[in-house]
Amino acid sequence: MLSVALAFVFGYALTLRSVLAAGLALGAAVTVTLAADTASIATMEVVDNAVILAVPGAMAAGLSSALFWLTLAFSLAVAFVVTVPVNRFLIARGRGHAVVHQHHDHSAHDHSAHDHSAHDHSAQHPADH
Repeated sequence: MLSVALAFVFGYALTLRSVLAAGLALGAAVTVTLAADTASIATMEVVDNAVILAVPGAMAAGLSSALFWLTLAFSLAVAFVVTVPVNRFLIARGRGHAVVHQHHDHSAHDHSAHDHSAHDHSAQHPADH
């Protein structure tokens, strides 16, 4: 189950990095990351592992075996197809990755960290003014 743990660690790390870059404090970034990725990663891992378990010989196949790589590719493809509707469902309800996108949208238009006193931005973001 090391692979499952690593999937969560790396999945969370990638999202956490981007959320921190958007300017969130660590505590808030962790909360957003957990909310955004847990259901997606869990779905992907359950489906991926179920498919691998269903293919005869896949669990015993070594790294040099075509069965290992073909099963891995197939299981990830199936998991992706199943996980996309889960993510769409969550995003449509303002959950999952929609939470992350809210923070990216705000950071893209946050001018408070920059000195723009010499520039006129009224034409660049008319909706913001």
